[in-house]
Amino acid sequence: MSLDLLIAEFLEYLEIQKGCSPLTIREYRHYLKRFHNWLTENSSATKPEDINLEIVRRYRLYLAHLRARDGVLLQRVTQSYHIVALRAFLRYLLVQRDIPTLSPDKIELPKQGSRSVSFLNPGQIERLLNSPKISNNVGLRDKTILETLFSTGLRVSELVSLNRDQVDLQRKEFGVKGKGNKIRVVFLSDTAAQWIERYLRSRQDHFKPLFIRHRGKVDAQKNGEKMRLTARSIQNIVSKYAKRSGLPIKATPHTLRHSFATDLLISGADIRSVQEMLGHESIRTTQVYTHVTNRHLKEVHKAFHSRNKQG
Repeated sequence: MSLDLLIAEFLEYLEIQKGCSPLTIREYRHYLKRFHNWLTENSSATKPEDINLEIVRRYRLYLAHLRARDGVLLQRVTQSYHIVALRAFLRYLLVQRDIPTLSPDKIELPKQGSRSVSFLNPGQIERLLNSPKISNNVGLRDKTILETLFSTGLRVSELVSLNRDQVDLQRKEFGVKGKGNKIRVVFLSDTAAQWIERYLRSRQDHFKPLFIRHRGKVDAQKNGEKMRLTARSIQNIVSKYAKRSGLPIKATPHTLRHSFATDLLISGADIRSVQEMLGHESIRTTQVYTHVTNRHLKEVHKAFHSRNKQG
């Protein structure tokens, strides 16, 4: 079977057997298509058994010199994503299909520097959350979206998939299906629950989605599914109010997720609990936030160490 057909089978495997999200599958398709195109143009390899370490070495060199449309070289982390996708595909061929090919364990991932995250301090959060004007449904909805993102640490894909009937406003919690179809319980702050309740009271519809668009043609088919906000819409909403608030960084929904995690850690939450609330499968993913606690420890040291005190 040709490599392109095997790649198509692998993507179906990710969707059906592994339960990967559409976004993950789209990214893997992009990365593997790039590998297949490069292989076709730069090698005589046509079958899985033809792939060897020399081919991988040349492909990695190609990625290191590849420039995006804006002329900027691919970031090292983006190069890593390509290699991760290739390794996953090779493992699928060996384990699931019993097709001889290069062992993925022989392909080393490039070392990455420490990952940094952008987050907002309490004053910046306050400015952002208070920036929407709530005199109409659009402003009220946007205020509720910002409060919900900061209260829960939801991924944008998780937020847009929410339905109004799954949110328990009395218990201030709901279940959400995250990456890898992993189910977790998400908790609402008192403030976020109040804003969701107020927003829903203002709506005259019975549409299923929790957050809907309030402009354009109303389409009530399939419980108003076509009225549901998209991930891009949420990103634009956050960006709009970040600019209005004069924030020093380019804020995104993920910035609010980072801010949610750092807020908990600085206030004393343990990292294992934060891991559960974020829906991280591995504690290593959550440890990217420890730089925040390090900053907090520096403040504690300055405030309480005896040699810092002025006589």
